[in-house]
Amino acid sequence: MTSSSASKTPPPPRPTSRKSLRPMTARGRSEAHRVASPLELFFDLCFVVAIAQAGIQLVHSVAEGHAGEGILSYAMVFFAIWWAWMNFTWFASAYDNDDALYRVVTLVQIAGVLVLAAGVSRAFEDHEFLIVVLGYMVMRFAMITQWVRAARSTGGAERTMALRYAGGVLLCQVGWLALLFLPEPARPWAFLVMAVAELCVPLYAEKDFTTSWHPHHISERYGLFTIIVLGETIAAATVAVKSGVDEHDALNELLPIAAGGLLIVFSAWWIYFAVPIHGHLRSNGQAFLWGYGHYLIFASAAAIGAGLEVAVEQAVGKAHISTLAASASVTLPTALYFLTVWVLHARHFKVGIAQQLVLPVTALLVILCTFLGDWAVLTAGIVATLAVVAGVMLKARMPEKEEAEAA
Repeated sequence: MTSSSASKTPPPPRPTSRKSLRPMTARGRSEAHRVASPLELFFDLCFVVAIAQAGIQLVHSVAEGHAGEGILSYAMVFFAIWWAWMNFTWFASAYDNDDALYRVVTLVQIAGVLVLAAGVSRAFEDHEFLIVVLGYMVMRFAMITQWVRAARSTGGAERTMALRYAGGVLLCQVGWLALLFLPEPARPWAFLVMAVAELCVPLYAEKDFTTSWHPHHISERYGLFTIIVLGETIAAATVAVKSGVDEHDALNELLPIAAGGLLIVFSAWWIYFAVPIHGHLRSNGQAFLWGYGHYLIFASAAAIGAGLEVAVEQAVGKAHISTLAASASVTLPTALYFLTVWVLHARHFKVGIAQQLVLPVTALLVILCTFLGDWAVLTAGIVATLAVVAGVMLKARMPEKEEAEAA
């Protein structure tokens, strides 16, 4: 925050939602104490239900030897979940007035993601995306309602921006609906076109006017969602290990996987929250790249949990794949997570070659752990833990230089 913005008088307290409906005017980017609301936390928790369903189906696909097919369906379903979540998150950072209508429309979005979650299994098993698309469209039409309301409450360039958002989202929904009528082989390519179109809507809408999203609020929202996804990863892996121990009495076989998985998730949390990223989010260009790139962070974090389930099923003889394939289902998303966190998040705060190399080298070593057979997951967890130790030690050795560079 600049000194000029700090000297401005803080905005007056926002009235409570018990009063009549208010204009949806933008919140100040310099607003103090801007934190996630209970509604936003509830929103995140409900979205993770859909992520859990996608993870379950990914486990089934990989365990049955259909990894390529499963990963493609997972990428498509996860995009719908992530993009709807992200659009609401950035809108709420700028326009959350928390009145009754705003809350109702947000609850409609939650209902939409639950509809989407109900269609995930059919999308994976039968390549039938009708329910997924319908759930997605419910969320997106709710978002259109929010943007139209914002347009009615503003004027000038800001109103044009809000109408561009509403119109762009609406046109994309026509494209998604048309996708359902295409032959199955053409759908992945049509999905790619539509995904690019969705990604371009914010770039077009905000080319003349920028929404007043709050850097600290955005970084907190992304951080909280990362925590929830990692928590779902631990929950899924715990259930898988418990099932393996109860049904197959395979504690000795599963102990290395459980220990390694826990070390991986703990390290994933530590590495993500090692730096305060909100200071880096100074412009739309920086924020869009960071925000869009989190698709890979969230998707890989959730996929780690699915991979741990696959490794457990392979260890107890339930999965019809090799040990190498089961190990790769854990190590590859882990490596992708570490590398993406470095590219988008951590490298902006690293000083010197040694600090910059920690996460890329860790990602490479985790991939090499794939070939270690039954000890692959445990070794990958140890490598991830050593990366945390190395990062802490390198930071402690040159704090003065690091602070000067970060400033």
